[in-house]
Amino acid sequence: MINKDFLQSALAKYEIDITQMQLDQFDLYAKLLVEWNEKINLTSITDPDEIVIKHFVDSLLLLRAANLPQGASLIDVGTGAGFPSTPLAILRGDLQITQLDSLNKRILFLQEVSDQLGLPIKTVHIRAEEGGKSAEFREKYDYATARAVANLQTLSEYCIPFVKLGGFFIALKGIEIEEELCSAKRAIQTLGAQLEGVEKLQLPNQDGRSIVLIKKISQTPQKYPRMQGKIKKNPL
Repeated sequence: MINKDFLQSALAKYEIDITQMQLDQFDLYAKLLVEWNEKINLTSITDPDEIVIKHFVDSLLLLRAANLPQGASLIDVGTGAGFPSTPLAILRGDLQITQLDSLNKRILFLQEVSDQLGLPIKTVHIRAEEGGKSAEFREKYDYATARAVANLQTLSEYCIPFVKLGGFFIALKGIEIEEELCSAKRAIQTLGAQLEGVEKLQLPNQDGRSIVLIKKISQTPQKYPRMQGKIKKNPL
């Protein structure tokens, strides 16, 4: 399905090592992604080389921006087809990963991927704003991450409530991030966090990527996250 040598060489440029077994897992992941995509809408990217660059390498750039300790817990909010968390789980089997999504069809796909690849990922079918209020998930994770098209202002309210004190929300965004950072500043502070830094990287196809690191410095007020309608209508 994918060119494994291409994936290995692409990751080597970022000093990310990968084993033969992991390459085989990525190959199977790509096959499952394309097969399931014929039944449910998972991705518009189905070309093998584009899957490597825009899904696999893109997800793993997170490891270049954040030093995730052994055994760290991470929740991928609105994970969709499993990006960035499934590539992270393949490369870092020590991580305790939870994938959260509101669409059950995607959860079934993610469970199939985890079963076939032998990955110990927990999948949760729940809306992000409901999960962020739940005692089971609220402020339980070292890291929350999201690779979503939503504005950082909105993503922060969905994701920061999941993060423990001292933990991080890591947002994978496009290269032009300054305006979003400015509009999200108040929301980040209100939710008990602060901007720690932005790592700007370039994919093999020359597309730019900003990885935003936001640190949790105090507990998120209990009223957040609000329901989806309020978040959209009146962003922080």
